[in-house]
Amino acid sequence: MRRSICYCEPSAALAGGTSTWKFVYTTASHLPKGTRLRFELASKGRPLDWQVPHTNLKEKENLIWGEVLEGKPVQATAVPNSPAAYEFTLPQELKPGENFSIFIGHPSQDPKKGNACQKTVQRKRPFQLLIDPKGKGDYKEGETFYLDVRGSQLKTLRVIAPSLVARNKRFDVIVRFEDIFGNLTSNAADGTLIELSYQNLRENLSWKLFVPETGFIALPNLYFNEPGIYRIQLRNLHTKEFFQSPPIKCLPEGALSLFWGLLHGESDRVASDEQAETFLRHMRDDKALQFFATSGGESEEETANDTWKTMTQQVAEFNEDDRFIAMLGFQWQGEPKEEGLRQFLYSKDAKPILRRKDTKNNSLKKIYKTNNPKELLAIPCMTMSKATCYNFADFNPEFERVVEIYNSWGSSECTTKEGNLRPIQGKATQEAPDGSIRKALNSGCRFGFVAGGNDFRGAYKSLHTTETQTRYSAGLTAILAKEQNRSSLMDALQARSCYATTGERMIVGLHIAGHGMGTELDTKTRPGLEFNRHITGYAIGTQPLSEVLLIRNGKEFKSFTPKEDRFEFELDDTELLGEIALDTRGELPPFVYYYLRVMQKDGHIAWSSPIWVDLNSRAAPLIITKKTKKRGVGE
Repeated sequence: MRRSICYCEPSAALAGGTSTWKFVYTTASHLPKGTRLRFELASKGRPLDWQVPHTNLKEKENLIWGEVLEGKPVQATAVPNSPAAYEFTLPQELKPGENFSIFIGHPSQDPKKGNACQKTVQRKRPFQLLIDPKGKGDYKEGETFYLDVRGSQLKTLRVIAPSLVARNKRFDVIVRFEDIFGNLTSNAADGTLIELSYQNLRENLSWKLFVPETGFIALPNLYFNEPGIYRIQLRNLHTKEFFQSPPIKCLPEGALSLFWGLLHGESDRVASDEQAETFLRHMRDDKALQFFATSGGESEEETANDTWKTMTQQVAEFNEDDRFIAMLGFQWQGEPKEEGLRQFLYSKDAKPILRRKDTKNNSLKKIYKTNNPKELLAIPCMTMSKATCYNFADFNPEFERVVEIYNSWGSSECTTKEGNLRPIQGKATQEAPDGSIRKALNSGCRFGFVAGGNDFRGAYKSLHTTETQTRYSAGLTAILAKEQNRSSLMDALQARSCYATTGERMIVGLHIAGHGMGTELDTKTRPGLEFNRHITGYAIGTQPLSEVLLIRNGKEFKSFTPKEDRFEFELDDTELLGEIALDTRGELPPFVYYYLRVMQKDGHIAWSSPIWVDLNSRAAPLIITKKTKKRGVGE
């Protein structure tokens, strides 16, 4: 049986390139005059998608038209309510073996006037052609064109390496060769060589790398034999461009490792609810995340049952110890102020989505009552947005172990007047002081800090569609854990052993008396803390640092102005704990807390999780002074 033929000219394209694309359909059957053909470009019209062409042939560039036997142009008609679908009506019959061609670009073949290819790489990118011989719009037959989209010209060299390593412990590094859009590419000038070396190594070590066909190279079994801060350096010997990895801190011995990822976030490239497998692969490989959690909305309109089932299966499939930890999560929005917006995170597979329309899941109290805090983590998000505010009055310390201090729509650290560096601002929503994280910490709530990425679903949809809403860079969460597996990462979150950044892989550490982020100390087991708290910390930036700020009880305690990309400090807080402690007049003893906020010269920020010191030694009663009475401490 004779079959129709579909092919493209050219058969491959470079991401982001412009040209005139030709799609040739050779029919295997007779098509009468008046036959309707529908061509679907499968583009959403976003900047990274395939450019949507014009149908008016009087336009000077980016046109779509058809031709029968290389004859007079056939006008295309845009399909209503579909951003990239077009219909053609045959002006004459087509016999078997004759062609109908669709062009996108410009008749002059001038690339400057042509049509732009999508900016993402894709093997066998499909274009659908539907055919209705009766001309009534009842499409039952279909054909598909396939075109390969390859990486564009080599632009960037990216190194994926661990942030913390132990001395003499071997680790692997991946070098990615990327185009201007972040795609893997091998499209480089002939003979291009990449020189790889290490910063701060005593030995004069350098390697020469070719640009591989795969677009990446894995370098196994590297190690450092001395503690210090290192960077892997790459130089394109053809273009003389220089690149380097984020910092790598080598410790004398490593009790904990540092893992980067997202517990809440979406991608501009791939929709998580439409292509779960492609989405997770994008987060693992292109974004180089070491852990990731799904975060679709709980309603059936946002996450249908079939979508949740598919996502559940893919999360279980992608979860792989020591490579990529995939976790199941979803967003749940309750009453403003009392409940706010939550990212729920499961520690196990095959768990149900908790829909608010169900009576047993229509309030946080019911959810907390029927679930185990060791298996379900609740992360308050966007607490300082008026639309999703959470005032922490019903804060649950068992389930709410960490709070999202930042995502791409702003920070909930404090108000603008109190020094918020990336405030929530715009017409769609503004900051709500009741949801201030510092205010919650001062009232006795205890939680660590994580960061979210970009999101344009659910509660964030109105922010995304409003041009006046300020949008910042997508954040990242760093987790300090013993191993890269789901159990260890969840244990670390429970222990608040984590910190947040605005997207850069900055290395941050804070310790009091040798104890790290998220720790609760007390004067009963360590009486000396009443008189002196020995604080050490460090920050290593991907760019030079501009400020390192130590926050105590919600206010600036010490400020440093580094001149380089790394900074370490050591100090003693010798003020009597009884004079500076906060008293919530509740179940908690008087306390003081500290956290670190680091800022780079390029504007990126990192927040360490807090450390608390409780005044609960019977031998050390709270000292009542005029200073403490002003803060409402004591009676």
